[in-house]
Amino acid sequence: MWNEIMNNNDIEKFMKRICYFHDSCIKELKYLSGAFVDEDLAMYPVNDQRILRVAIQRQFENIPMIELEFSGLKYLKLIPHDERYTCEILDATIILKNNCIYWCDCGGLSESELSSYDGTVICASKLRWRTIEKCMGQKEFYLPTA
Repeated sequence: MWNEIMNNNDIEKFMKRICYFHDSCIKELKYLSGAFVDEDLAMYPVNDQRILRVAIQRQFENIPMIELEFSGLKYLKLIPHDERYTCEILDATIILKNNCIYWCDCGGLSESELSSYDGTVICASKLRWRTIEKCMGQKEFYLPTA
């Protein structure tokens, strides 16, 4: 079941429920633009979906995995750490600003710090989330459907 994030109250309840993403990691991402080229090589070149799905695993028995779905994606600034560094999320920030929702992989950021933050930032029109059951480990979550 999907849970919508509509306002600051929803953000606060969600963040408390998942301990502000403490001891989490981004496992996988899946992006759907809406654009495609069909079998006759005709192109539908419109980004009319712009949906980013993010699978996050956590070191918690209660809700060990969640999926975030950002719709109306404005941008994704993905700054992964290389293999010399760990990539666990100690806490995160979610901010509503100018009819957009921002998710950052660092806690305590303010609105004024969003544009200068040098980590991962997702900006979209909407955000919803759900719990994922029995999908822990390194096996891929977003498998091809064909």
